[in-house]
Amino acid sequence: MDLQATLSFLNPKAISSGDRNVVRQMWDKLSGLPLGKKLFSKAIGMAAPYTSTIDAKVEQLRVGYSEVRMFDKPGVRNHLSCVHAVALVNLAELTGNLAVAYSLPDDARFIVAGLSIEYLKKARGTLRGTSECPVPATSERKEYLVPVSIWNALGEEVARAELRTLVGPKTQKADG
Repeated sequence: MDLQATLSFLNPKAISSGDRNVVRQMWDKLSGLPLGKKLFSKAIGMAAPYTSTIDAKVEQLRVGYSEVRMFDKPGVRNHLSCVHAVALVNLAELTGNLAVAYSLPDDARFIVAGLSIEYLKKARGTLRGTSECPVPATSERKEYLVPVSIWNALGEEVARAELRTLVGPKTQKADG
């Protein structure tokens, strides 16, 4: 794998500028390799450090869809021995953002403009976030609603979120 491509993947500014969809390119290269999904997941955490606090693993990415798994461990629990609300928000944002990021045209970028979440029941055990998002056809400035569901190991929905995601064109690098 190209070291420069890998390093650009870890640089958030490179992800939001340039002429290619770095997230899609890296997932497509890594996901089929032994430990590739784990490496991709760690790289996402390095590119967006707060995301790494839940130590999630990206399981699936394709146009319009993502699936991310988060393991229940002491660092994500609250005083009631269930997964903390903020850890669930973090999982929801990561899941929705990856679905959007993978689906973007090469010349587009995005930012979350708002987020709402509904907690349906206590979240315990391994959790799975899923998102089926709208697929932007262009980099035209437009807001999209990105739904995310979080499921427990029994297949029960424990939380439901919606991201208001603003898509627009990437910034162009200044001549210099």
